[in-house]
Amino acid sequence: MTVKKLIVLVFVRWFKNMKVARIRNKKLIRPKAYLFLAIFILLFVLPFYLSRYYIHLLTMIFIFAVAAEAWNIIGGYGGQFSLGHATFFGIGAYTSTMLFYYLNVSPWIGLFLGGIVAVLLSIGISHLCFHLRGPYFVIFTLGLTEVFRYLFLNQRWITLGARGMNIRYIGNAPLYFQFPGKLPYYYIALLTTLIVVFVTHKMINSQLGYYIVALGQNQGAAEAIGVNSFKVKLKALCVSAFFTSFAGTLYAQYIYFIDPDTVFGISLSIQIMLFAVVGGAGTLWGPVIGTFILQIATEWASATFGAGLRGLHFIIFGAILIIIVLSGEKGMIGIFTRSYQRIEMLLAKNWEKE
Repeated sequence: MTVKKLIVLVFVRWFKNMKVARIRNKKLIRPKAYLFLAIFILLFVLPFYLSRYYIHLLTMIFIFAVAAEAWNIIGGYGGQFSLGHATFFGIGAYTSTMLFYYLNVSPWIGLFLGGIVAVLLSIGISHLCFHLRGPYFVIFTLGLTEVFRYLFLNQRWITLGARGMNIRYIGNAPLYFQFPGKLPYYYIALLTTLIVVFVTHKMINSQLGYYIVALGQNQGAAEAIGVNSFKVKLKALCVSAFFTSFAGTLYAQYIYFIDPDTVFGISLSIQIMLFAVVGGAGTLWGPVIGTFILQIATEWASATFGAGLRGLHFIIFGAILIIIVLSGEKGMIGIFTRSYQRIEMLLAKNWEKE
């Protein structure tokens, strides 16, 4: 037997074995079996082929994706629409920054301390709002953001007011959350996003998660079967606040500057909410997809029309939101899900033909 025939024989046997394996496990023909792995590998390798600008853009996308995914826990799954998540974002940003600015405490420690402060605040909000029904939570969170913005603007002796706070650069100091390039920040933001998505997945598929979803669908019916609505919403808001403060810390340590109007602004709260709603509130990957789409749309608008058209990104956000509402889909994730189902059907048909 020649070498050529041997190679052909080995290849034919390998192909037959692969076909048997595919018959035994038809999940291999589904994109879901390898889609997320392929995306993860792509996101891990992609920065090595991108310019600094695109690495910066992706880093900002992942930072806001963390905030949007955190909002989704209480707003998407729990049905408690918050217009004040900028409060938790700003708490994380200012806690880590002030600890480093005044006490030289590492922002890695400030990351978790800011989360604890945000959780304590969320407990207070829960006791004030979740014993009541109606739009009180939305109104309260909206007002709370403005209260904190004015508070941090006027307490100049510690927050430096409208001047904002600059984070001093001490060089390549990983223990102080400072790196010489953008690449480490990108991977930290990507890893944090994956952690928040993983925690959300585990939480929503637990007993607590079923209660959260039940309250979001019909609070009266959930309470009728014995769900303690106050405790469930309290836990959901605590987790949401904790991870939103993470996003604030990442933002502050990456940008090296914060001020009350930026991290406590109502526009930021609306932006975080829109990321989740446009992507698909109450879905696992919807907020991440929504952040990608809207952030890229914002950058495109800024590059195309310049900074002269103030607030143009909100017009774009509104237009995308109107299109989604008119399409009847549950955010962009609904459109992608339908496309995925069509691809899966085509693959299944091709499989049957074979």
